[in-house]
Amino acid sequence: MQWSYVAFLLTILGGGTALESGMLFPRESESRQIRELQGMWNFRADTSFDRNAGFKDKWYEQRLEKSGPVIRMPVPSSYNDITVEQDLRDHVGWVWYERDFFVPMDWVQSKRIVLRIDSAHYYAIVFVNGRQLTEHEGGHLPFEAVVNDFVNKNVQNRVTVAVNNTLTPHTIPPGRVTIHRNSSLYPENYMVQDIPFDFFNYAGLHRKVILYATPKTYVDDITVVTNISGTYGIVKYNVSIGGNAPFSTHIAVVDQEYRTIAEANESDGELNIADARLWWPYSMRQDDFGYMYELQVTVNSSDGIDVYRLPFGIRTVKATDTQLLINEEPFYCLGFGRHEDSDIRGKGLDLPLIARDYNLLKWMGSNCYRTSHYPYAEEILDEASRWGIVIIDESPAASIREEENFNDKGLKRHLVVMEELVRRDKNKPCVIMWSIANQPKSENPKSGPYFKNVFDFIRALDPTRPLTFAIRNLNPQTEYVAQYVDILSLNRYFGWYFDTGHTEVIQIHLSNELQNWYNKFKKPIIVSEYGADAIAGMHMLPSRVFTEDFQTDFLMEYHAVFDVYRKMFLVGEMIWNFADFMTKQGVFRVGGNKKGILTRERQPKDAAYLIRYRYWSIINGTDPSGYRSARYTGA
Repeated sequence: MQWSYVAFLLTILGGGTALESGMLFPRESESRQIRELQGMWNFRADTSFDRNAGFKDKWYEQRLEKSGPVIRMPVPSSYNDITVEQDLRDHVGWVWYERDFFVPMDWVQSKRIVLRIDSAHYYAIVFVNGRQLTEHEGGHLPFEAVVNDFVNKNVQNRVTVAVNNTLTPHTIPPGRVTIHRNSSLYPENYMVQDIPFDFFNYAGLHRKVILYATPKTYVDDITVVTNISGTYGIVKYNVSIGGNAPFSTHIAVVDQEYRTIAEANESDGELNIADARLWWPYSMRQDDFGYMYELQVTVNSSDGIDVYRLPFGIRTVKATDTQLLINEEPFYCLGFGRHEDSDIRGKGLDLPLIARDYNLLKWMGSNCYRTSHYPYAEEILDEASRWGIVIIDESPAASIREEENFNDKGLKRHLVVMEELVRRDKNKPCVIMWSIANQPKSENPKSGPYFKNVFDFIRALDPTRPLTFAIRNLNPQTEYVAQYVDILSLNRYFGWYFDTGHTEVIQIHLSNELQNWYNKFKKPIIVSEYGADAIAGMHMLPSRVFTEDFQTDFLMEYHAVFDVYRKMFLVGEMIWNFADFMTKQGVFRVGGNKKGILTRERQPKDAAYLIRYRYWSIINGTDPSGYRSARYTGA
């Protein structure tokens, strides 16, 4: 990784530095122990006018209940939909979480002890026993800090986390807070959060909070880059070690039968795997997909032995001017846009839901999806690797459209977020592409230099994966950013937001659109969004908008065009959306966005059966248009 360029660019934008440590997912081993701090925490929202009473009165210095009434709040979850209170659902500003924990005696005596929060949306400040430990900006990526000097021995400890969901023109994603001061029209000091994106701004401790221990000399970070030469898998690796003691390292590649098949004693090197089993999407190798090795790293020092096992897959990814290649074979994305979203828990991590979603993806024949519009939990991506499902990993830079968004302050935040994303997900074989943003105003001349910086930055961090962003602009002649991508991702809604209800115009518009964008940029295209809302159970003949019938008719018009261009330069189709999801309130959203082909409860609408027929037909090499014929002929 070209860290010198990364550090230089961050520095000139305002004194930032490249990330100096790793962010390995906590995994138990013979040298590492984990304690999860899930459960019911004490919780209080700061409803003072300036939302700053918690800091003025130092709520973190004593038990939270001493500051006023508290309620019980599950972690992980979004706090918005847990209670029946509208004020909490729509709260803007600081909320406070608190719980007690104990540290094992042997940890205190000889271990490095780390407190990790996998996601706190949007800004978090963490206190341990009344002292500030760390803070972090950004709602979808992990952060951690060593707590040895903060914890008490042999007695209970208290962790307090203040979380703020406020978005500004310079946050990623952006937003704006409006305070209505006209008391004749609004309550006194009435505050609302304005967001430009079409999903609910859920907030809170969304993922796991973990306490874990390692030896004081430890594996800090691992980078694995793979290649293929004939039947050999080439594994280039780099291991960074934290701590101060002299150490030695041992590296081993272990297969799924726990056999060591290659090993070395250097912390930076290359291993060759004979007769390597490659990582394949299940749609390309239904009998041998998602194969994972482990890179077992052992560090031996006077502080003891540390062992970390990193799952990885051997595969390559490349984009040509007409194809997306995995392991030098053409890959066609049969996918979805999605959201981390479900009833009651909001964006809270939910393992049963994750399992259900992957079973539904496989049932429908989907081999890929985009983490729209932010990084998903690592547990979700690790499952994708095991299931052989491809991921376009998207940053939380949704709807960068205002003039203020394109300044150096916003750019610096964007770069930090991208660096944290690459650091976290760089070793996941399912991640084949980085998506830099969703639907920015890329026809704005300021977007060109802004995004050139972002694309250059990511290519310096990771030159092995193609780059993209989701394009809303309809005119390739006024486009300033697409020149920097490897693959064009187009979000298109002909027949829905344009010419609403007129499915007869979709094929003409879409064909012209695909051809015009390819002629301009000569790069492969994914239609990264297309879809129509459907209210579950609503039917009309002939079909009308918001019925399940219209949603199916709408999708089939797109499919007719896709079947022409997937033989040329179209490399993927991704329905918006996998499932219905919650949005801010508005006259165009009845209980959220209903473009899912599944309900929010993960039950199929009619369109799910169309997609199942289409996707599995394409995977199996049969004609996907048969469903259309049966629908209209009664066959």
